[in-house]
Amino acid sequence: MFMKQIILTESQYDKLVKNLKEDKHEGSYMAKQQLFTIATLAYKMWEMMEDGEELEDWMETKLAQSEMAVTSVVKAYMYDEYEEGQGPDTLDYNELIIGK
Repeated sequence: MFMKQIILTESQYDKLVKNLKEDKHEGSYMAKQQLFTIATLAYKMWEMMEDGEELEDWMETKLAQSEMAVTSVVKAYMYDEYEEGQGPDTLDYNELIIGK
């Protein structure tokens, strides 16, 4: 593979840097993509698995760890939403009991 040098003028460089800075996403834009991937793949695997099918030990361990991690994030997120003034009357406490 050959490497070629790219030569930019100072104004082209400044414009490139400006565009890169403006292209930053606000908030946790990756989180939605990651949640979509997790949900999609988990559902696909759930569909593929037969009732009573056993997984390898390392797979079960990873799934248990993942469930705990996602549960922690969801509970913290829900609590943060509650803290931002939604009030206790709008919080469904049944939703907080995730992964007993």
